[in-house]
Amino acid sequence: MASMAGPDHLFNLRNHFYLGAYQAAINNSEIPNLSQEDIVERDCLVHRAYIALGSYQLVISEIDEAAATPLQAVKLLAMYLASPGNKESTISSLREWLADPTVGNNAIIRLIAGTIFMHEEDYNEALKHTHSGGTMDLHALNVQIFIKMHRSDYAEKQLRVMQQIDEDHTLTQLASAWLNLAVGGSKIQEAYLIFQDFSEKYPMTSLILNGKAVCCMHMGNFEEAETLLLEALNKDAKDPETLANLVVCSLHVGKSSSRYLNQLKLSHPEHVLVKRAASAEDNFERALQSFA
Repeated sequence: MASMAGPDHLFNLRNHFYLGAYQAAINNSEIPNLSQEDIVERDCLVHRAYIALGSYQLVISEIDEAAATPLQAVKLLAMYLASPGNKESTISSLREWLADPTVGNNAIIRLIAGTIFMHEEDYNEALKHTHSGGTMDLHALNVQIFIKMHRSDYAEKQLRVMQQIDEDHTLTQLASAWLNLAVGGSKIQEAYLIFQDFSEKYPMTSLILNGKAVCCMHMGNFEEAETLLLEALNKDAKDPETLANLVVCSLHVGKSSSRYLNQLKLSHPEHVLVKRAASAEDNFERALQSFA
């Protein structure tokens, strides 16, 4: 975290990144008068924005062996996402770094480790590296991991820590919205208001539109959700969460979801919805064969 004494030169860049305005983060990254530490953090954010846009090879080619350790960790994330077939060697390299006491405690390395192990659905291993927190990014990742584990009680404890550090921080607000969505019921309206507040303060992104749309679906407003998701699709036709949410929304409004599901299969074959759909199809085929 930036010190409280001086100005936070990276505030806008971080905000763009957190709210899913990845191209804006990249376009506005030329910031003067940065310390060496800020330069490394800036470069990490820019390359993470490229990863979020799916430009894995660009990140892999731009970060060379001489780059700072946090950037090497970001490169590892790009390698992990770029080649599912080489996951084992990437995770093996990550484990070597984590075991090295001189680099293993670096906040970015722990963040990348938590992200990769969360992708692997190895939540205990992810928490081993993220649970001690230290940055708002790590606390926010902990909230996500606990929600994935269906432990909203632990997620709420993490959120309270974030609120004590900075209640108005973008990540605190996002974590609050995620938790409200996970808890459901009357909390959905609170989550919607957070995304609505973002949409009034900042340029609209797929992330904000998806947040509002998921809240609408929870509240049964599927037509409004569909409108928001189609707007998100106009911003990024390959965004996996938009496509996945459109699949669900289309089923509820009585429209065919096959085109969105096919797009998701082509662009994001590892997405959880694609895997669940394939598993359901396999089970259906087996059930048919048992009656044949």
